[in-house]
Amino acid sequence: MSTLVIVESPTKAKTIRNYLPSGYRVEASMGHIRDLPSSAEEIPAEYKGESWSQLGVNIEKDFEPIYVIPKGKKKIVTTLKQAIKEADELILATDEDREGESISWHLMELLKPKMPVKRMVFHEITKEAIQKALKNCRNIDENLVHAQETRRILDRLFGYTLSPLLWKKISRGLSAGRVQSVAVRLLVQREQERRAFQSASYWDLKAFLEKDKKNPFEAKLISLTGQKIATGSDFDDKTGKLIKGKKVVLLNEAEAIALKARLEGKTWTVTSTEEKATTRKPSPPFTTSTLQQEANRKIGLSAQETMRTAQNLYENGYITYMRTDSVHLSDQAITAARSCVEQMYGKDYLSPAPRQYKTKSKSAQEAHEAIRPAGESFRTPKETGLSGRELSVYELIWKRTVASQMADARLTQLTVNLEVEDAGFRSSGKRIDFPGFFRAYVEGSDDPEAAIDNQEVLLPALVKGDHPNCKKIESLGHETQPPARYTEASLVKTLEQEGVGRPSTYASIISTIRDRGYAQIRNKALIPTFTAFAVANLLEKYFSDLVDTKFTSKMEQTLDEIATGEAKWLPYLEKFYLGELGLQSQVKLKETEIETSESKAIILEGLNATVKIGKFGPYIEKKQGEEVVTASIPPDLTPSDLSPEQIENILRQKIEGPDQLGVDPETLSPIYMLTGTYGPYVQLGEITEENKKPKRSSLPKEVKPEDMTLEIALGLLSLPRLLGTHPETGAKIKAALGRFGPYVVHDQGKEGKDYRSLKKEDNVLTVTLERALELLAQPKRARGASKTAKEPLKALGNHPEDNEPINIYNGPYGDYIKYQKTNVGIPEGETVETMTLEKALVLIAQKAGTKKTTAKKTTAKKATTTAKKTTTTRKKKE
Repeated sequence: MSTLVIVESPTKAKTIRNYLPSGYRVEASMGHIRDLPSSAEEIPAEYKGESWSQLGVNIEKDFEPIYVIPKGKKKIVTTLKQAIKEADELILATDEDREGESISWHLMELLKPKMPVKRMVFHEITKEAIQKALKNCRNIDENLVHAQETRRILDRLFGYTLSPLLWKKISRGLSAGRVQSVAVRLLVQREQERRAFQSASYWDLKAFLEKDKKNPFEAKLISLTGQKIATGSDFDDKTGKLIKGKKVVLLNEAEAIALKARLEGKTWTVTSTEEKATTRKPSPPFTTSTLQQEANRKIGLSAQETMRTAQNLYENGYITYMRTDSVHLSDQAITAARSCVEQMYGKDYLSPAPRQYKTKSKSAQEAHEAIRPAGESFRTPKETGLSGRELSVYELIWKRTVASQMADARLTQLTVNLEVEDAGFRSSGKRIDFPGFFRAYVEGSDDPEAAIDNQEVLLPALVKGDHPNCKKIESLGHETQPPARYTEASLVKTLEQEGVGRPSTYASIISTIRDRGYAQIRNKALIPTFTAFAVANLLEKYFSDLVDTKFTSKMEQTLDEIATGEAKWLPYLEKFYLGELGLQSQVKLKETEIETSESKAIILEGLNATVKIGKFGPYIEKKQGEEVVTASIPPDLTPSDLSPEQIENILRQKIEGPDQLGVDPETLSPIYMLTGTYGPYVQLGEITEENKKPKRSSLPKEVKPEDMTLEIALGLLSLPRLLGTHPETGAKIKAALGRFGPYVVHDQGKEGKDYRSLKKEDNVLTVTLERALELLAQPKRARGASKTAKEPLKALGNHPEDNEPINIYNGPYGDYIKYQKTNVGIPEGETVETMTLEKALVLIAQKAGTKKTTAKKTTAKKATTTAKKTTTTRKKKE
């Protein structure tokens, strides 16, 4: 008897094949084999004349979807049809979620098998899991299929009905989406809050004290004449202004400086001390959403990169299924995690009883598991043989899962209150009495051991009545900060908290937002564009429900109810789309109300000009006398960047022509400063019939247009600069400015080119051959990888056991020895100069022994610079 097993991807097929009996054939469907038509070309001929044909859904016949086989899938379908002829049994082993259930249903509908059919589900690809799943096959779950199909139809109706309206009223090529449009509105709302925010300043004092001429500590001003000093929490986070009714002392710069002068040289007295015991519990294992958030924070991966990597790990049998909103762990997983804790950290680090976490999401299915390492026992990251991004993500999952079964961290919060004259100061510290799960996992840190050291802030032993010595007082100014922009991590968190969409779709939604030009990413922040403002404004004004988080969340709940059979899919679609209040009627009605000129205009607070969306992008429109002047806005300029000064500069260049910086002494041609499509640049000469492409150079990021001089412009136009030749190859070495900033290149012709980016301290116009050779001698780092660690004060040598380097570094709290992830402070009586490799080995061994045997931390805070682990992108099928 032969059995055909169908899964989604070749990688999954290859892995699962190892765990199936002989006589089983595994084929991949490459995802969905059928879908709604993606273009007019794919619409079957018999439907092309129908009014609803562009939707791909027959809204006149119970919302019947028109499924077609995409061009790229026809060969796969042929292979599957041939394979099914040679089989006696069919097993559909697609993923266990709604999408997987839908793929299995489509395979059944298309292949029409005449032999027995089974549905096999599993959440990890291991021998035990596959063999267990084979014994527990079931039928296709029709409720899950209906839920997925309803979601797909709903998204199609939403997008294909609203998007054409955006084309007509704003610009072609725009798209609307049920979750996408809500996410765009969130980005725009946050940017509007930032533009409306008015920064306020406040001042305080910081004192640097010591006890007995040693044991330094810091204290901050908290009160004056018994009244609280204003801090950031006393200001409205939306307006930036002091909250009305707050009874606080708001110091300005002059008052802070005067107070500092008055307190200098005065006697300081400890008025009270307090030690308060606290505990920290470990976070639950990862869900899809929390994995995306933490991978973005720790490794710098986008949501899409995280999901691609996780999919690859799942399909190769390293982790459990990565699309889940459950934090539940099976008994087997808890046993495996607790075994890891006991083996690696000792029994003291185990939680007293197995921890089981409760999922907060209403729609989560506890039958599903959190994302964890696969198998009955967990392979450590080193045991997997993984590397690069796969290793980083696996290590993240492994640490989080293991930490979830560890003991609480026990800490003591330390507080010392002091008084000098009529001013009250406070010093706050923290002692880690028992690190517990911190040993394995600290949120936001790549290095748990370093993070433990960094979290600890020890204070000297002080008692009421002590008079510590004040060495220095600083006056510090602060500015209230506008609400932070969304990052991928914080947007994912907000969408999940609001119940908008499914975590498994967030990666593709954020990718669409970027690809459609609704947002740019700068330093991880998602910054909405002018197009995003125009689209969000139109949808919010005329279709407010559709971009309201509560309304969209209710839609999600209904879809979940359809999945469990609690709600009917057809009445829901009819109510949403048809009738007087349905989407179809509302779009037709609103189309006549919406003025095209109004929908293209964006009113930004504080600007005396109008921004509009045109055929070729955003532009400024302003009335100058009787004339209306327009000028294009560079695409890398966003609403967050646009100021009245920039508007005046762009319009002035349009009216008066570009600014002339001077004349090139060699060609006697004028050199202009212009702002173009990709930002500011300098240009040699004018555009003429003879000189259609004059030489140009973009400005380096650190050079502002207002700081541009003729000398700098001449240097930029002279790029690339020939620095000399390489002493070993004789090939040319040049300095130049490229898309990713300034760089040097070792050009060996047919042998290839070797590039290195210049550092912050380097200048592309003055960098020397010697410096270029020094950079080229350094190991090449993948783009996006973390920066090279800081230079050591002294290299002591390598550890005799593993040949890893042992170095001395300087940190905020003194010099320390670093070996791998172990940091040891230099003992009293020793210096950088007197420290040797032998002495360091003893200290490292003592620190390692302390970590394994004692529950109490005694070392002071050491700061270390930890490089983020990022690797070059490898494209994998998601």
